[in-house]
Amino acid sequence: MTTMDPVTAVIAELPEVTEGVRYGHSAWAVGKDVFAWVRPFSKADLKRFGDEAPPSGPILAVRTADLNEKEAILAAHPRACFTISHFDGFAAVLVDIDNTEDDELRELIIDGWLVYAPKDVAETFLAGS
Repeated sequence: MTTMDPVTAVIAELPEVTEGVRYGHSAWAVGKDVFAWVRPFSKADLKRFGDEAPPSGPILAVRTADLNEKEAILAAHPRACFTISHFDGFAAVLVDIDNTEDDELRELIIDGWLVYAPKDVAETFLAGS
């Protein structure tokens, strides 16, 4: 089983991020706005998978700018990203850490951070990347 180490390594690079807890699991925010959080499946989620096996590794939820970006991310990263009915109409994707390359994970987390990062902070960070 993969750990969340790659996630925390990327998040550690991002300015103005605080770590907290959301529903008993790690969550990361810019100001008061959470942009990424550990999202295990609930019993109801598992039931909705039916006969299909859900991803077994750690799952990270990451905010997207809007529903159009969500759909674009799902199309561009079909192996790494997915959604569930609980997330219908919600601008976020689920990331299967076990099926995500390091550079892909970094891109997804930074994109989520950019949703809430102050413009000047984001510009400075991106200029140095």
